[in-house]
Formats: sequence, C-alpha cells, structure tokens
Amino acid sequence: MKVPPEGLPLAAEFPAAHREQWQQLVQGVLRKSGAQPEDGTAAEQALSTRLQDGLTALPLYTAENTAAEPGFPGFPPFVRGSRPQGSTVTGWDVRQRHADPDRARTNEAVLADLEHGVSSVWLELGGEGLPVDALPEALTGVYLDLAAVALDAGPETTAAAEQLFALYEAREVSPADASGNLGADPLGLQARTGETARTDALLAEAAALAARCTGTYPGLRALTVDALPYHEAGASPAQELGCSLATGVAYLRALTAAGLTVDAALGQLEFRYAADADQFLTIAKFRAARRLWARVAEACGASAEASAQRQHAVTSRVMMTARDPWVNMLRTTVACLAAGVGGADAVTVLPFDTALGLPDAFARRIARNTQAILLEESHLARVIDPAGGSWYVEQLSEELAHAAWAWFQEIERAGGQQAALAGGLVAERIEATWAERFVRLAKRREPVTGVSEFPHLDEQPLVREPAPSGLAGGLPRVRRAEAYEALRDRSDAVLAATGARPALFLASIGTASAHTARTTFAANLFQAGGLATTSFESLDPAAFAAAFKASGATVACLCSSDALYGEHASAVALALRGAGAERVLLAGRLAEVPSGVDEFIHAGGDAIAVLTSLLDQITGAGSADENEGAR
Repeated sequence: MKVPPEGLPLAAEFPAAHREQWQQLVQGVLRKSGAQPEDGTAAEQALSTRLQDGLTALPLYTAENTAAEPGFPGFPPFVRGSRPQGSTVTGWDVRQRHADPDRARTNEAVLADLEHGVSSVWLELGGEGLPVDALPEALTGVYLDLAAVALDAGPETTAAAEQLFALYEAREVSPADASGNLGADPLGLQARTGETARTDALLAEAAALAARCTGTYPGLRALTVDALPYHEAGASPAQELGCSLATGVAYLRALTAAGLTVDAALGQLEFRYAADADQFLTIAKFRAARRLWARVAEACGASAEASAQRQHAVTSRVMMTARDPWVNMLRTTVACLAAGVGGADAVTVLPFDTALGLPDAFARRIARNTQAILLEESHLARVIDPAGGSWYVEQLSEELAHAAWAWFQEIERAGGQQAALAGGLVAERIEATWAERFVRLAKRREPVTGVSEFPHLDEQPLVREPAPSGLAGGLPRVRRAEAYEALRDRSDAVLAATGARPALFLASIGTASAHTARTTFAANLFQAGGLATTSFESLDPAAFAAAFKASGATVACLCSSDALYGEHASAVALALRGAGAERVLLAGRLAEVPSGVDEFIHAGGDAIAVLTSLLDQITGAGSADENEGAR
C-alpha cells in the first residue's frame, strides 16, 4: 500500500471536488426526470426540503455551512451536552411513566420497571388518576435513596410534595440521597386547563417548594418547565422551545423574587421536551434548547456551572397511532435514539399502546427494553456528543435556536408567558401552525405509516382499559393520525352493522404493466379511509360493467396509464355509469376530464376531503362537519 507523504491527506492524489460540479450532476439527473432547472443552484434548491419554522434542509452540507461555535461538552453554551463526560459513565436516566389509578397495579408496575432497567419513576397523580394519598402505596418496596421520583400532580402539587417529604422521613431517607422532581408547573397547568385565577398562588407555592428543596434536599428539584402542552397542541419545534424559554424565565423571576439566588433558582428547574421520529430535528431541538437556556442564564448573571439545562425527553404523543400501533415501537425507537444523541439527561419512552388507553405489561416492557438496547447493545451513550461536527446538525441547531429566540422575544414583548397564554397569543399561533401541518397530513405529504400509508384493514384492534382523562380546557391535544382514524372508525361501524365494509371498485385498464402503479396508489388511498377495494383488469367496457354489478359497489375508480386513458377512459367510465356507478373517479391528472368521469385523485390531493365525501356518499350518512371536527 502506498503511504502518502507526511502532512498530506489521504485524498491528496485525487482532484479536488467542488460544489458546482455536484450541482451540475444533479441538474443533469433532474433533466432526465423531466424537470428543467435553470442552473446548478436551482437544481440544488429543487432537492431542498422545507421544514417548519421557516427552516430548510439542504441536500448537501459542507464546511461552508457554518454555525456558531458550539463549545465543548459540559461548558457554555452547552450545545454539546450539559456534562463533560456526557452519558458515558452511567448512561442517561431511564424514566418510566405511570398513570394507572389503581394503587396495587401501579406499585406492581413500578417495581417491575425498577427491577428491569428503569432508574427513575414518573408518577401522574390527582384528578381521575392515582390519588395523591396513594403515593406511599405506589412506592412500597422502592428504595427511595436509589431511585429518583418525578411527580406530576397538577393543581395538587403541594399536597403530593408533602406526601413525598413525609415518605422520605418515614423511611429514614437521608435528605442528601433524595432525588427527582416535585413537578410544580403553574404555567403548564394554565396552558392545559385555560384557568388563570390560581396561577399566581401556585407560583408562590412553587417558590416555597423550591426554597425547601434548596435548603434541605439538594438532589430534588421543585419545578418542571413542561413544553409538552405546546407540542401536543401542534406547536412547531421553535414554538415549543420559545414557550419553554418564556416559562423558564417567568419561574426565574418568581424564585429570585422569593429570595433564591439566580444559581439556586436555575438549579430548581428541569425542562421537559418531546422527542419524535424526525431524528435530526429532535437532535437539533435538544442542542438548541441548551444553547438558548445558557444565553438566558448568562443574561441573568448566573455562574457557568449553574447554566446547564437539565432535560427530560418524552417520546411524542402526537406521532402515536391507535391504528396499527405496532409501528409505534419503531417511532419511539427513533425518537429515543434522537433524544439520547441530542444529549437529554432523562428519557421516557411511552408504550406503543399509549393512544389506546392504559398500557399493559408487555407494552411497558418493550418501552423500557427499547432504551436498554440503545444503551447496552448499541452503546449509544458511550460516545460524547455523537452528533457533534455534523455540518447539517450544527447548522440546523443554530437556525432552530434563532427561530425559537425570535418567538421567545415575541412572547416577552406580549408581557411574558402568563400574559401570552391568557391573551390567546400562544393558542392562536399554535393553532395556525397545526392547521398548516394538517394540510400536509391531509394531502399525505407527511405520511403516517400504517394509517394514511399502507393501512391494514383486516388488523385486529387492540383493546386497552381507558386511561384517566387528563387536564383539559386549555390548549387542545392533537395527533397526526386522528382524521384518518376517524374515517376508519366510520368504516368499522358499517362493518359491525352490515357485515361488510364500504366498498369501491377499481377498474384496472390494460395489462399489469400499465395499471399497477395507479391501482396500487388508489387502493392505498381508499383503504386509508376504511374503504375496501375490489379490482378488475380488462380492456372491454362491457366486462367492466358486468364486474362492477357483481361487486356490489356504487363508486368506481379508473386506473391505468395516460396513454390508455386516452383510448379507453371515456368508454369504460360511461359503461360503469350504465351499470349503476353513482360516481366515477380517475387515478391521475389529465389535461381534459374524460366523459363519465367526475374527478381525479392524485398525489398531493386532499385525501381527507375525498375519503370523507366518499364515505358520506357510499353510506348515506356522515356530516360535512366531521372532517373539521377531526382537526
């Protein structure tokens, strides 16, 4: 093997590659596909992907795509992690969520989790869930000096905290060994419920808890800055980050006004963010969050040691589906990986059946084992900042940070997070963001595997015990799959009542080579709305008419190539009309609508609108407002 001279790179003998050369190659490929980019720059732009918050993902990143200096792990601005060693020593905190109102079952589940790899427990208390006074029973057998406890009790936070304090004392746990979070989040509660009357009083209670933790329990934090209410209402990543910053600043003001130093106040906060299956955007979000919070801490005069943001990642509810829930295992795996790579201190993987109700033991086991595999088998935590140095990740983190900072400043100009929530600014902006995203979902520009794409109509539904209803009255909770699942629910109701699903006939014109692409597209589209499809291949209009009558369907769709449409579409459509078809669609887009065809279906069309109208027509039921309500 030829060894290059000292000081020369391994690629020294190869000609240097330039961006312009790559652009020209892309331009040539696009021209072959029918596109006509004016130049190489236009060709590159054609391959770019538009993201939320005005961001754009480029097809190629080089050293020219610069971002601000990220610093070193464990040092301001903490882009590369809040600790110099990252998670290499102990891994991140594997935190499991529990919301079962049954005391005995919760205790059984908590012990099973702690015995099989979970390092901390997250308990939702109050309301219709686990009663606050059941906390001692839920934690029976738990070594509270070893396992951290995170509480989430909403308006009953102080009562839950007192229960935990009493439990520490009764079990003679040294205050120095207690760890976790009391979960006080008055502004998150306001976002969830829309109630403003008690916010100031709850802020005072949170400040009192923070003072108690600072003086007595050094490992216990009092407040959670929970960004999930915004994410689950449909917020973009920048909006989620901006709202968390504004909330964190409001808490800093309240705590320092109550007598805590800036450093002590910072030490009482933990930030909770969603992690979803958009791997790189999730990584960038956690990195950007630390940079932004370090800037806030710097402006407040905090020490460098106190400026690192403590982060709890929770896999997104918005991405979870009730249909084909097994795919959620894949989504949460990617989300967990992204949270770990992004530097989260604690990670919660929601069980795959979360959208159906209370998870069972199998789902909880898969959730915790997802983290175990990433930590123990994939060794994900053994590398400090594995995303560091990626031009794409570094620039995406920087651009996201700027977008989030702009939104944070807008909230501050409106009087802060409390005023922005009460005045409707936050709700209005998030609603607009979700409405824009809903259009992409409706047009299947953002696919939901197993629901809007590749649905399985014959899947056997999983049945789970209903979960306690959470806090409501404020920001809504949305899921990407909701509108499609509502259509599937209508189809299921017809199946239960009649023994058959609403049906649609596919007229596949010509041979398989001519119609397969569009037949597959049409079947996939219609089944996403719960419509069973029957296909028939021929060139003979009379044969299509006979097959249509035999199918029992009332709506048909033509599927073939553009060339065969020109020769046969009108004749076949009119034959189907004569056989009783009330509506005839055509898969594709032509310059003129053939005789007998009502409308086209095509990629980029509003699938929700088409499927809703078809179900209304076929079943003779439904409401024009159903689609709007599903949003």
